[in-house]
Amino acid sequence: MVYELRVYRCLPGRLPALLKRFETITLAIWERHGIRQAGFWTTLVGPSNQELTYMLAWDSLADREQKWNAFQSDPEWIEKRAGTEKDGQIVDNIVSSFLAPTGFSSVK
Repeated sequence: MVYELRVYRCLPGRLPALLKRFETITLAIWERHGIRQAGFWTTLVGPSNQELTYMLAWDSLADREQKWNAFQSDPEWIEKRAGTEKDGQIVDNIVSSFLAPTGFSSVK
C-alpha cells in the first residue's frame, strides 16, 4: 500500500470553495474511478489556515498513475472544475508526497 499526502494551499478566502468542491463534486468522481481517500483535514494551527490536507490510499504507484490520469481527463471533472473556478482560481499551490508505512505503523 502506498499513501499519497496532498496539501492544497488556497488563495486567501477560497478555502470554503475548495471544501465545497470536494464535498459536492470531487468525491463522487473519485468513487467512480476507484480512488480511495484515507482522510481530510483543515489546518487548525500552523503556517496557514488556508490549507486542505488529505491522504489517498493506492495499491501501488502504477495503480495511482492509472486512476489519477483517468480522473484528471474525466470530462465531467474538467467541466465541473471549470465551473467552480468561474469566480477565480481556488488553489495557489499543491504539494504531494508518497509515503510507505513502516513495519510498526498502525496504518498498513
